[in-house]
Amino acid sequence: MAGVWFYAALLALPIYYIVISASKTNEEIFSFPTALPVKWSWENFGKAWEMAALGDGLVNSGVIVAASLLITLVLSIPAAYSIARSDGRLSRAVEVFFAGGFLIPTFAALVATVLLSIAVGLFQTKLFLILYYPATALPLAVILLTQYMRSIPAELAESAMIDGASRLKVLMLIYLPLSWPAVSSVLVVNFIAFWNEYLFALIIAGPSIETRTAQVALPTLAGLKMTDYGLMSAGTVIILIPVFVFYAILQKRLEGALAAGALKG
Repeated sequence: MAGVWFYAALLALPIYYIVISASKTNEEIFSFPTALPVKWSWENFGKAWEMAALGDGLVNSGVIVAASLLITLVLSIPAAYSIARSDGRLSRAVEVFFAGGFLIPTFAALVATVLLSIAVGLFQTKLFLILYYPATALPLAVILLTQYMRSIPAELAESAMIDGASRLKVLMLIYLPLSWPAVSSVLVVNFIAFWNEYLFALIIAGPSIETRTAQVALPTLAGLKMTDYGLMSAGTVIILIPVFVFYAILQKRLEGALAAGALKG
């Protein structure tokens, strides 16, 4: 138990440091890094919001992430269902194909991805990121959902099909509701990955206010000669809030998936 609390403290320490630094000056941050601010102030949050246009960045990130998650689910759920319900060589080959996606480092495809975005006329647009992010998420999403769907008794689907249900109805009315813990896991993991992605968002979406994400907008707070670290900390807290909110909403579903996996193991 002591080890668990120690590990939790290690995870909480960076969050604590960022939050208290958001209300400090540079002098306070470097002189008393772990002490509470002498005076709590929300001024840095307002400055960071305006100077980096974080409002536009959060909206762009929200649109890109929401659309990417939707596409990921629309593609991965039917694929996982098909693989889970099949036992032939073809289904195993398809599963291996998706698993092979783990072997390709994302940054290794950077040049090819940029050239592709230019070739299709979507360079420095949000639309290309919306199409690109699901491609990076499909291997993990399909494998996770497939393994979970395989644990659902096949008799449920067979009974429904005997009663006249189509494969689509079996998926929507039986497999999907029972797989919500796994779906929630896919949503949480990919939300964090999409929201925090920086390299492709910077190069493909670009630094323009109309297309840049919150992660790309945040570094604009860094000064050329001197950086206000309190201001940077405030901006960091702002763009972290949606992650905590999203996780809190799906926390119970995610815990259900972990508990189910532990019981099956």
